[in-house]
Parts: sequence; C-alpha cells; structure tokens
Amino acid sequence: MIKLIKGDYVIGPWVEKYRPQTLDDVVGQKHIVSRLNKYVEQQSMPNLMFTGPAGVGKTTSALALVKSMLGDYWRQNFLELNASDARGIDTVRNNIKQFCRLKPVGAPFRIIFLDEVDNMTKDAQSALRREMEMYTKTASFILSCNYSSKIIDPIQSRCAIFRFTPIKGEEIAERLKFISESENCEYTDEAIDLIVKFGEGDMRKSINMLQSAASEGSITEDHVYDVVSKAKPHEIKNMVDAALMGDFLKARNILREEMIMQGTSGEDMVNQIYQEVSGRVMDGKMDGDVYMDLISVIAEADFRIREGANPRIQLEALLAQFL
Repeated sequence: MIKLIKGDYVIGPWVEKYRPQTLDDVVGQKHIVSRLNKYVEQQSMPNLMFTGPAGVGKTTSALALVKSMLGDYWRQNFLELNASDARGIDTVRNNIKQFCRLKPVGAPFRIIFLDEVDNMTKDAQSALRREMEMYTKTASFILSCNYSSKIIDPIQSRCAIFRFTPIKGEEIAERLKFISESENCEYTDEAIDLIVKFGEGDMRKSINMLQSAASEGSITEDHVYDVVSKAKPHEIKNMVDAALMGDFLKARNILREEMIMQGTSGEDMVNQIYQEVSGRVMDGKMDGDVYMDLISVIAEADFRIREGANPRIQLEALLAQFL
C-alpha cells in the first residue's frame, strides 16, 4: 500500500529535527524513562551511566533529562563533551574542572554529559573519577558508552547504570511513518518494514536511511535498496540456489552483478548469504549437517574479508565450496 501525501520535501537532518525534546517523547526504553522521570520529580539525581548500542536513545534521553531537570537555565548549567574527539587527561582536567568550579545559575546543580566514555584512556577515566568525587555537591555526571565493560570499576560503582536495548521494530516503524507524514513524503509500508529490518533496532540509522530514500522523491523498496547498497533477497536466494545445484558460473555472475552494479560490500554480502542459509535450516529446507559445513566456510570467508583479503576472490571461493 502506498501512502500518498503531496507537499514539499524538506531538506535537513531529520535525526536532529525530530529528536524528542522531553522524556515522555523518547521512543522505547519505557522502563528507563519512568526511572528518569522520578529524578525530575525529586529534582535530584545521582551520577548516571547510559550503556547500550548506538542509536537507541542514550544521548536523546540525556538531553531530555537535562532540559527537564534544569528548566530554562539548562544551557548555562550543561556541558557536553565527546570523549572520542578529545579523550586525553587534559579534557578531564581542564574542560570538566573549569566547568565544575562555577556555581550553578538558576538551577540546583550543573550537569556534565560525556559521550563515548569507553573511548577514554584508563588514565583519563581515573582523572574523571577524581573530578566526580571532588564536585559531588555542585555537579552530576551523565556518562554514555557502548560497552560498560570498558569503564573502570571505580567509575561504575559511582553511577546508577541504565542499560539501553535495541528499539523494537514496531516502535521504529511508527516513528518513521510519523516523520514521513510530517515531511509530506510518499512511502510504502513495505519500504518502512525494509528500513526497520536494515536498521536493526538503531533509530538514528533508520531515520538516516529514511531521509536518504526520500531524497529520491518517494520512499519505496527500490529506493531503500539503492540507499543501503545491499543485494535484494531474491538475488541472494538465486545465487545460493545456483551454487548448491552446481552451477558455479551462474552464481558467480549474480555475485559480480550485485557487488559491481549494486555496490554491495563484501562484508554485507557474506552476512546476507549467512542469513539466507540460516533461514533455510530454520524453515526445515536444509539439512543440519549441510548447514554446519556451510557455516564453517562462511565464517572463514567473513574472517578473511575483515582481515583485508580481496572480497570478490573470497566470495567466489566461498560459492565454489557450496558445490
């Protein structure tokens, strides 16, 4: 079904344009939002650590919490730093220390948001711990990371830890449709579902794909495939069928067509082959012993490609082992 909405296409970063401004507008993570709202009601919060994969609402939740907690004076009492841009000890000792020394303006305390903390060196993290201890009466920290295991224990023990999970597909789909309609952009339900599939629970990635597909004039399956540069499922199926039936040349031609014309990367191609083979064994269309043999050679090809080997040579060798 095609959703027809006439109007002008709005140019701009939709990720920022449609970033939720309040905690209640955050998509997914309802259990986390509920706990954060209690901090707002109490006008008090401990140091926080947000951990989880990219695009699941860590930064959005932090900004929404800051605005709710500090009100009209949030800009004067908020400092945001990205540890991946400046991850040395100087960042901790200079930027954070100078900010923490200033008294809050029109707010009970100041808040420092430090993103990608897991990219900080151990020495920088140790320095950060000392600053957190020194300014507990005037400032609270919100630390964000993908992997909490990379954060030193003394910092983890000083934070309330919130673990963000990938956003559910139906929640992402609802948001994508809302954005499409707000932008007066045509879309198909099938295209939205495809974006959700490729987004893998990452809202930011999904919205970026949506906007890129919309730049083609409408959001259709073909436009989504053009944006993500992935092979269409039926082409992967035909390629695997040909290889399993012993028609190597046909399988190789499909592979070359997808990699050259469609621009599918070697890593993506291996992953799609893996998904196709896994789907067959789950549906009972492939013997378990055959699957175990294939998964071994797929894993080997994946490793070699990630290590820098020529993708086309490795994938052709992989298909040859399907015979």
